[in-house]
Amino acid sequence: MMLRKWFLVFFTCFVFASTARAQLVIEVTSGADQLLPIAVVPFGYDGTDALPEDIAQIVQDDLTRSGLFQAIPRSSMLSQPSKEADVFYRDWRLLKSDYVVIGSVKKIATNRYRVGFELLNVLSQKPVEKHASIDVNSSNLRDAAHYISDKVYQLLTGLPGAFSTRILYVTTEGDRLAPTFKLQVADADGHRPQVIVESKEPILSPSWSRNGKYIAYVMFRNRRPNIFIQELATGKRQQVARFRGLNGAPAWSPDGKKLALVLSKDGNPEIYTLTIATQKLERMTNHYAIDTEPSWEPDGKGIIFTSDRGGNPQIYRLDVKTKRVERVTFEGDSNTKAATTPDGRYLVTVQKDDGNYHIALQDMKTGRVKILTRTYLDESPTIAPNGSMVMYATTENGKGILAVVSVDGLVKYKLPSADGDVREPSWSPYFK
Repeated sequence: MMLRKWFLVFFTCFVFASTARAQLVIEVTSGADQLLPIAVVPFGYDGTDALPEDIAQIVQDDLTRSGLFQAIPRSSMLSQPSKEADVFYRDWRLLKSDYVVIGSVKKIATNRYRVGFELLNVLSQKPVEKHASIDVNSSNLRDAAHYISDKVYQLLTGLPGAFSTRILYVTTEGDRLAPTFKLQVADADGHRPQVIVESKEPILSPSWSRNGKYIAYVMFRNRRPNIFIQELATGKRQQVARFRGLNGAPAWSPDGKKLALVLSKDGNPEIYTLTIATQKLERMTNHYAIDTEPSWEPDGKGIIFTSDRGGNPQIYRLDVKTKRVERVTFEGDSNTKAATTPDGRYLVTVQKDDGNYHIALQDMKTGRVKILTRTYLDESPTIAPNGSMVMYATTENGKGILAVVSVDGLVKYKLPSADGDVREPSWSPYFK
């Protein structure tokens, strides 16, 4: 019976394939009804050697991936200016482009570049963002591009962009009977993947600290789950939970001082908090049902979690101070794996309905629920730090992939790997 409970707590689907390439590939499948026309002109380059990155193309790909912008093809451009003095606004009016991004790259030292850019309003014939520049080395040219994308996105939508953020995810490769599990980190667009940890046993539930410097995750050792904290910059790892029974689902508190986690050391899966500095444990729930999948509210005052105390798995809220518990979700056959948007307004869940698992969005003020996806086996939602997009794991053609949907359900794109299986996504916070 306990083994069955553990299976429910650790519910995840691994579809093993022979190989798994780390890099993910963006496939935009739908966008908003009205897209904003924008031209991202190839950046001018003052240098003798070839640039290792096409910055303008990365910016264009970022903005297109958001589902809010329609890029003017390079082949249609009547001119390709790199500074405002060379811009003929009538060219862009003819192409019906509302905005133009121009820029330049100058090599200023060995392996060092200065990247400048401007955002121009075609209608007013004035800059929206006057010339700005940043200095980077060759390995950070993609960072410069994502920075520009974030600036353009914020100027035109009023929301901070999330193109400079990163994602954690788990891949599997090798023999299906003896696979290798890899916890990887990559840019939000799937580029520059790096292996954080590799194991012959499952890795689950990666979670970012709010400052982006640390991660927590579950890794099995000798078929038993253990919780680790790891510093990304140094790779230094610390085991923080290896109690008898279940150790699972770590979630960082907003201040980074605690983890919420699931332990069954006292006989039943319950929610605990662990103060990292002192290793002090505090039991937060006490119920005969399975309590699992904790997630902190943005202000740290509450913990959202999954429990079957009502018969079927649903989402409950725990008041951290009083430990009072109240039910939050009521629609659908079940709701699991909840996360709250950064402003606390919406709750994202995996909702089961008629045997299918979809990503659902519940308005915490009105209680209204919107189904965001219609694939049949969606799981592990994680929210972008600007609250605009939800990444989740799903299955396509018998293979696990990652996908993204906007909170209004209009924008969708996939991040499949060329081969293999990808699961357990976790979207980073903003990096300071």
